Amino acid sequence: MLATKYLCCCILSLLLDLVLGQYEHLGYPPGYPEPEQEHYTPPELKPDTPRIQLRLAGDKRKHNEGRVEVFYNGEWGTVCDDDFTQHAAQVVCRELGYVEAVSWSPSAKYGKGEGPIWFDNLHCTGKEKTLSLCPSNGIGVSDCKHTEDVGVMCSDKRIPGFKFINSLPNHVENLDIQVEDVRIRAILASYRKRIPVTEGYVEIKDGGKWKQICNAQWTELNSRVICGMFGFPGERKYNARVYKMFARRRKPTYWDFSVNCTGTEAHLSGCKLGQDEALKSNETCTGGLPVVVSCVPGRAFAPTPMAGFRKAFRQEQPLVRLRGGAIVGEGRVEVLKNGEWGTICDDKWNLLSATVVCRELGFGTAKEALSGGRLGQGMGPVHMNEVLCTGFEKSITECAFNKDALGCSHEEDASVRCNVPEMGFQERLRLSGGRNPYEGRVEVLVERNGSLVWGTVCSDGWGTMEAMVVCRQLGLGFASNAFQETWYWPGEVTADAVVMSGVRCSGTEMSLSHCLHHGGHLSCPRGGGRHAAGVSCSETAPDLVLNPQVVEHTTYMEDRPMFMLQCAYEENCLSSTSSSVPANSYRRLLRFSSQIHNNGHTDFRPKANRESWVWHDCHRHYHSMEVFTLYDMFSLNGTKVAEGHKASFCLEDSECDEGIEKRYECANFGDQGITVGCWDTYRHDIDCQWVDITDVKPGDYIFQIVINPNYEVPESDYTNNIVKCRCRYDGHRVWMYSCHNGGSLSSETEQTFPGLINNHVTHR
Repeated sequence: MLATKYLCCCILSLLLDLVLGQYEHLGYPPGYPEPEQEHYTPPELKPDTPRIQLRLAGDKRKHNEGRVEVFYNGEWGTVCDDDFTQHAAQVVCRELGYVEAVSWSPSAKYGKGEGPIWFDNLHCTGKEKTLSLCPSNGIGVSDCKHTEDVGVMCSDKRIPGFKFINSLPNHVENLDIQVEDVRIRAILASYRKRIPVTEGYVEIKDGGKWKQICNAQWTELNSRVICGMFGFPGERKYNARVYKMFARRRKPTYWDFSVNCTGTEAHLSGCKLGQDEALKSNETCTGGLPVVVSCVPGRAFAPTPMAGFRKAFRQEQPLVRLRGGAIVGEGRVEVLKNGEWGTICDDKWNLLSATVVCRELGFGTAKEALSGGRLGQGMGPVHMNEVLCTGFEKSITECAFNKDALGCSHEEDASVRCNVPEMGFQERLRLSGGRNPYEGRVEVLVERNGSLVWGTVCSDGWGTMEAMVVCRQLGLGFASNAFQETWYWPGEVTADAVVMSGVRCSGTEMSLSHCLHHGGHLSCPRGGGRHAAGVSCSETAPDLVLNPQVVEHTTYMEDRPMFMLQCAYEENCLSSTSSSVPANSYRRLLRFSSQIHNNGHTDFRPKANRESWVWHDCHRHYHSMEVFTLYDMFSLNGTKVAEGHKASFCLEDSECDEGIEKRYECANFGDQGITVGCWDTYRHDIDCQWVDITDVKPGDYIFQIVINPNYEVPESDYTNNIVKCRCRYDGHRVWMYSCHNGGSLSSETEQTFPGLINNHVTHR
């Protein structure tokens, strides 16, 4: 009996670990307690332990990864990948001040290093205080080549209380900066009230204590790196006299070292240590004061007085943009060339080039340079390959690159994640009552009668676009569902009252408070509590893209008698004049095929579950979405002259890319959807796959198709859900030409095509 109880306890414990582990990689948003963290204790090494210093170098795509390099005997060298394990990676990352190692890479993934190969055949347990304590062939004893240089990726989190210990004081100028944390602390009252903080002391956290840096050897290049780290594209001069007065009143505590950056680093950890500062009792800085930086925010993050400036001056057509990202400052990099948007191939894509993109777009330095179409695949041409930047270019288009993109496909599209200013948006919103940190009732923090209170959001009109903004604001990715009832999520009882109503978002806002809403005059007939708005978020989303060439190549006209169009008439697929014509009359139909690809990272599934699909006896199939596509024809002045719509009678995988299996088919009441890497083809001979042009006069027109027009299903990018074509009709024949996806051409060219420019909401 005791054995059975013990077995049950073990199984329950294992299941609990598995459930918790399922979401462990997602982190813990505000409101969920972090696991207890260790505190750093400096290693005590025996006198005969070889003194080394480590750094991560090479072609990095994050600041906390790279080729492992070891400084020993006055020279930098590398580590061979023979017998290297995750345990060894753990020792490296912890010695550098990171909580743990994420992974390691053999065969010079980050490029070939130079100098001696200091370690070979390392056999670490993971508990060693320094890499030199791991058993190996001996320092400098190796039969490896630099093609075998090992690299590691460390976690983003730093060890609390980490303190840099310089074991090689005579070689300090060769060492990279390793500190627990860094911040800009606003000193002047006018800047302490501003969001984001753009000016103040640069402070280093070392050994758990915040310290200032002596400005005796500080340069503008150092300021450029610090500002970039905190999401600002540039730096500016400040009023030094005010800070001199402040420093006299309050004695600073200085860090032991100076900083030496080149200005191209994406993070302070890429800068070198300067010489030890000659400090007296750790209180004064010879001939100087604490370092102050003043950063210039990008247009999207500028303080409110800039609003007038933004309205007065029309922004020029940008040459670079980001697409497909879940949050502000991340996405697939696209460049405008010869009037057409295209992508960048990820060959040689690194943090330096990514930082040029980020600064150009008004963000800071790059947090990560991503490859392999990680943030979705683009369309159109691949404009640039093997991009090489110096780091000081004003635009990625000024960098050297290989014009030959042969062999590059959109599976290799380059992306970025940029450092953006801390706006404090996450502290004003929370999800409550969910089964995991990625779902729950939406609760917002507002001011009521002079105090801050939490409350709910009215769910009237709550939909996908509003949910997208919530997930973005919390840094939780894309919306996967928007809920108008949340009785199954017991939120905070004290937050049941509605404090926000009439919310209407375009989907691009950084905060829910930026969306249209009722302000102080609330109106919510159903009330909050169980009827409050809720969301569930996901790190990935589908992305539907219509193939414009298929539309262009399959278009033709057909004259069809009314008695053969009874089903189409019942489903409103004909123009309104069809209701008053005899059964033996004909309708002129503009027919075409459409091929809809899923280029995202999640399968596209209909919003309604299969139990609520509607059976249509006329066509003998189920409708899983009320409206899936809209077909419109416009005159050249933008007047709609004909329209059609296509209910999603069946979403299925017609064909897939090589190596991908079909998952969805309509037969036998099967699951509906479009798998990632597959496409659904609606053939020209299917009912309602047309526009009724019986009443259209001969002339030149614009033909437009919109997929998922009501945003019923969340997508990573709605801007590419439109296809536009030029159409010429002479009364007997029809020509379709210049078909393209919305947003794929320059704004000047797009303006010559009336209708929607893209499928993004501008006003609701």
